[in-house]
Amino acid sequence: MRIDGLPLDSNTINFLKSEGYTKLYPPQNDAVKAGVLGGKSVMVSVPTASGKTLIAMLATLSHLSKNKSKVIYLTPLRALASEKFEEFKKLEKINGSKIKVAISTGDFDSKDNELDDADIIILTNETMDAMMTFQKSWIYEIGVVVSDEIHLIGDSGRGPTLEMILTRLKTGYVGKKPQIIALSATISNSSELAEWLDCKLVESEWRPVPLSEAVYSNHTITNQDRVESEGNLDKKRETRHRNPAIGLGLDIVEDGAQSLIFTMTRASSVAAATEAGKFVAEKLKKDELEKLTKISKTILPRETEDQTKLVKKLADAVKNGAAFHHAGLDQRCRTIIETEFKNGNIRLLTATPTLAAGVNLPARRVIISSVFRFGSDGNAPISILEYKQMCGRAGRPQYDNEGESIIVAKGSPNQYLEHYVDGIPESLESQILGESSLRIHLLGLIATSSTFSAISEEKLNEFFSQTFGGLSDNKLESKIANRLKELKMYDMITDEGGFKPTKFGQKVFWLRIDPKTAFDITAYLEDYVKGNKHTFGFLHMITNLPEFYPQFGITEKLEEKMEEIHDNFKHEKLYTEQKLDHDWTKSLLILHYWIDGMTYSMMSDEFNAEPGDVFQIRQNTERLAYIIREIARFWKNQILVDELDTLRQRIRHGVPEKYLDLVKIKNVGRVRAKILHKYGFHDRVDLRKASLEKLAEIDKIGKTIAKSIKSQVEKVE
Repeated sequence: MRIDGLPLDSNTINFLKSEGYTKLYPPQNDAVKAGVLGGKSVMVSVPTASGKTLIAMLATLSHLSKNKSKVIYLTPLRALASEKFEEFKKLEKINGSKIKVAISTGDFDSKDNELDDADIIILTNETMDAMMTFQKSWIYEIGVVVSDEIHLIGDSGRGPTLEMILTRLKTGYVGKKPQIIALSATISNSSELAEWLDCKLVESEWRPVPLSEAVYSNHTITNQDRVESEGNLDKKRETRHRNPAIGLGLDIVEDGAQSLIFTMTRASSVAAATEAGKFVAEKLKKDELEKLTKISKTILPRETEDQTKLVKKLADAVKNGAAFHHAGLDQRCRTIIETEFKNGNIRLLTATPTLAAGVNLPARRVIISSVFRFGSDGNAPISILEYKQMCGRAGRPQYDNEGESIIVAKGSPNQYLEHYVDGIPESLESQILGESSLRIHLLGLIATSSTFSAISEEKLNEFFSQTFGGLSDNKLESKIANRLKELKMYDMITDEGGFKPTKFGQKVFWLRIDPKTAFDITAYLEDYVKGNKHTFGFLHMITNLPEFYPQFGITEKLEEKMEEIHDNFKHEKLYTEQKLDHDWTKSLLILHYWIDGMTYSMMSDEFNAEPGDVFQIRQNTERLAYIIREIARFWKNQILVDELDTLRQRIRHGVPEKYLDLVKIKNVGRVRAKILHKYGFHDRVDLRKASLEKLAEIDKIGKTIAKSIKSQVEKVE
């Protein structure tokens, strides 16, 4: 079907054409036939890059042309939400449409009034869950819900929240049941998921760029049709590179295209990009290398103290037309790499598997350097679903006639071909009835359903029986009964003619934490040690909570450093029974030195902790410190509330307590605060007394910053 044959107004048709859409892909055509433009709920289970976003866009445009209700677009990741916001923001350009698009992810948020006025709102699943919790008025105006990457309902971390959102929506819990557009990778039990959502299933293996899946072993590439060809040999029939993954990547770069190599560890991604770059650079023209040198300079941070070996290695690799991408990099570096790979300036990219489920970065050839990954179960093979997510990145629409994915194998390729290439992705399994998840969501349902009258156990059983996990679990009622007993024991619910939250239960519900963790925190705070500071005790407790991540183990060398810290700070015990002499992690060490002002460069050298790791640790620690603070406030322990307020500021800014007054001034970060303190400026009062000229003379201040500082401090009485 052609775009101009769709039942949409001429302005919309002209806009779609201006965006390069002329004809529907087969899955898009199937979705239209299934009634996606007529308000029918549809689940689309197709490979990556098969046009799922346009299906969501067409449903959105059709709905908004006939209705005044809102369209909600849900994604599992903030980066993906930002990507979709940019795509849907273009709809505001349609002549006469007056469409307004907003976003809320926790990182990048439109104002509340913009969300109220918006026609389309892009959100992460967690943000949508919060909006439902706070019962924002616009959640009762939803007409269409697009749930992207819905196969992540099987993820133990993110899955339960998404499942609760969809259960509430599909049962009409927040008003009229909306049209649901569920977008998924290919999964084996897509029909079960579609039936649960009451969606018509659109399933297809079609891709805009055909995909050749293959296995490399002993200089031979064997594809899915068992046809063999040479691999990692150059024109002289010599081995292109001793590392076959690099050799297979360079082969495609020599052909003028891009390659993406998935490695199973961060270290191997850095090593592969660094090594490959030496050879990629030889294939590039002078002007291309000059452009890459400019891009490389943007990667290096402005402050030399923030420059780590990792970022320097990245900048050096980019000069050569190669790069790596993993969670150790901060968001700024990752964004530069993603942009320049999309723009074609970076020719070879290495990445850990987390990229496969994230932003869309296609390449002509995807190489999977190993199907084994080290985790909690040791060195174990990745799932078929994860493999399919990786190889789905192969093939760039408009550029390639075919995409290639190649697994690098040891020994015979046959078992790899049979298991991964010919294999069917694993069935999705709900995670919502796990103990922690069920406690959280039971308390949430009781808190939101009992405003006027208590909710019965029968009603709770009925609701959870409509979740994906509750459909076929014959132990559902006993699991719910057990979790209800726990919530009563924690004094978070009452059971008098039905269930209602206690004041403490209501508080824990708002905090969105496992009730068991909140109960344990309460016990620690009740037993707090009076008369001393508790900074190290708080950090020790936080890094041992089940909700804390990322959790990095501690080496023998770092354990010695931890013992030294313990000896100096053992007087900062939080509660009587706290054992500060064990349960140490590298994350605790990083936090301790971060709030003491240690630079990123030293963190990297001392602990092999990179900016991306530090950011994640800081962000999660600050969130947990806020939760503990709110529990302390609920129990009216003002001493601990004040301590936690100070600790949260130190975590946010990464400074000792003596710098806090300085870092609260705009344009004075941890580096300038340290310099100002060294020059005798300890607070705003000292700065107010100083002359503009004297401030401007200080290293890293200058006249512009000095003026900014003076204008701020002189406002204070």
